[in-house]
Amino acid sequence: MESLYVLIIVLAGIILYSVFTYFRQKKILKTLTEEEFKSGYRKAQLIDVREQKEYDGGHILGARNIPLSQLKMRLGEIRADKPVYIYCQNGMRSGRAAQLLHKKGVKDLYQLQGGFKKWTGKIKRK
Repeated sequence: MESLYVLIIVLAGIILYSVFTYFRQKKILKTLTEEEFKSGYRKAQLIDVREQKEYDGGHILGARNIPLSQLKMRLGEIRADKPVYIYCQNGMRSGRAAQLLHKKGVKDLYQLQGGFKKWTGKIKRK
């Protein structure tokens, strides 16, 4: 019976953390439709936070690849004074990337709704 209480407390903690993270991301990161994303990303820093292999398989024309796994080490490559448009495969990693960038002083953050898998615009393959 005691282990059931522990399990319930752990699950409640995970749910609370997930809800907190979701609302924090919504506050610091604006999600754009593909049309909104297309209209603004050329005047911004376009960052693909997927891994190199995913990027090589196809990416938005003009995107720079800085995988989420390398983002902490490569923060110096991103300017805090220019908008940052980020995307990943489906939107999960771009949310985590936005939290990291926001902590480092980047405030103008946008992500592609649905991620790269929903993108219908021009792409480039390596």
